[in-house]
Amino acid sequence: MRLILFDIDGTLLECGPQVRPLFAEAAAEVFGRNINIDRYDLAGRTDPRITLDLLTEAGLTEEEVRARLPEMRAMYAGKLEKALDRQHMRLLPGVAEALETLGRRKDVVLGLVTGNWEPGARTKLSRFDLNRYFDFGAFGCDGVDRTDLPPVALERAEQRMGRRFRPEETLIVGDTLHDVACARAHGIPVLAVATGRTTAETLREGGADRVVADLTEIADW
Repeated sequence: MRLILFDIDGTLLECGPQVRPLFAEAAAEVFGRNINIDRYDLAGRTDPRITLDLLTEAGLTEEEVRARLPEMRAMYAGKLEKALDRQHMRLLPGVAEALETLGRRKDVVLGLVTGNWEPGARTKLSRFDLNRYFDFGAFGCDGVDRTDLPPVALERAEQRMGRRFRPEETLIVGDTLHDVACARAHGIPVLAVATGRTTAETLREGGADRVVADLTEIADW
């Protein structure tokens, strides 16, 4: 049996430019500071890491930001649920077919490893009815840095399935060097998809076990 853990943004779907202003609005309302989110590289970073980086840059201490992360999470989740518009989103190539095929297999368990706070992750997935494939995962709620997340996902998989998945029985699927690094930090194979902002060549050089153009190719591996 194999456990396959998917990233969301850039791997399963794209939200377009609508997320950044919602994040900035939430930060302004919770912390009373304007953040320079337009020049920040969101790819592969967790929501708490983004919040910490941008708000400490805006003059707050790390302790001040950490104390209000739950409030920021709730504010951002509310804005995302209300405003995220499927018409400005895109389901990436091969995703629907790959999840449908994998979801039917008895020897495969699907989960998530994403930097999104879970409420935001569920909102994004809901726009394409993808939550039905993912009963569990590890989220930005579970750690500040992405390398914190795979052990959480493995523990939840064990709780769900009643068996421990070894790293070599697990596969992380993502589109950034952060996905590659978090997998390698725990000895987990990684399939990188070049559907985000990181080129296939960069993903190969970063240590991905295999790189594919998109998820139409996942059935081959």
